[in-house]
Amino acid sequence: MTEYSIGLDLGGTNLRAAAIDREGRLLHLVTGHTQYSEGREAIMADMVDAIASLRDQQGAVGLGGIGVVVPGFISLKEGVIRNCNNIPSLENFPIREQLSQRLNAPVILENDANAAAVGEHWIGAGRGVNDLVLLTLGTGIGGGVICDGKLVRGFMGMAGELGHITVVPNGNPCGCGNRGCLEKHASATAISALARLLGYGDVTAKQVYERAVAGDERAREIFASMGEALGIALANLVNAFNAPLYLLSGGVIGAWEFFAPAMLTEARRRSFSFRTTDTRVEKAKLGGEAGLFGAAYLPWSK
Repeated sequence: MTEYSIGLDLGGTNLRAAAIDREGRLLHLVTGHTQYSEGREAIMADMVDAIASLRDQQGAVGLGGIGVVVPGFISLKEGVIRNCNNIPSLENFPIREQLSQRLNAPVILENDANAAAVGEHWIGAGRGVNDLVLLTLGTGIGGGVICDGKLVRGFMGMAGELGHITVVPNGNPCGCGNRGCLEKHASATAISALARLLGYGDVTAKQVYERAVAGDERAREIFASMGEALGIALANLVNAFNAPLYLLSGGVIGAWEFFAPAMLTEARRRSFSFRTTDTRVEKAKLGGEAGLFGAAYLPWSK
């Protein structure tokens, strides 16, 4: 009998669920096709169907647990998403309780970036490292903190919201109510917004990257600005946690060559412990799979 768990990652545009064994081998993957615009019930049904199909296929006997990861601020005590801009129909809805009832099994609910940190710690770039911090750079910016091998959740489950660290006093307004959040100055969305201000028109972060590759100096300056914001955040994180490893993940890290020099320069300038120790800043390894593997590992991490 193969012991396995089921992880489900509810992303901003689709969902994926997988049966994964204790060694981190992916046994089977299913992808949901629900359009989020169809509403909450359609999303819930798709999640339940994906998990149930994996359980039926692999067998209930070897199932070690079910982990579900979602975007947004989560109140773990109630199992409720308090802020979910990408999927507003799930906001303030008892998603954990509803999934447990419909599957007749306990479900562990977690934030997507926290789960990504768990995944990287389990079988990714953080394997064998007891203390690490992960930043996920995408449309927004998320984060996860592993301390002494365990995920730091905080008293309400909202620890690790690193995208909302202030890096620019009185900077760009953020949906969280703050101004100058890292997310508003170093995410893919921030790159596009800055490019529009510089007259590029309606361009994506990828298109700005392509311009930088082609030698466009203003495009390269956009990534340098992003790097400075990340460096300020990293310096604060190094000063706060003194972890040996800081990982960056997400689609934006493809532009590493353009933002990393400014990022590392700023981090060294602002953090004594960063510039005087062998603290590492590296790319994560699991890419978009980190949250899925982290979700599957959640039942075993309890």
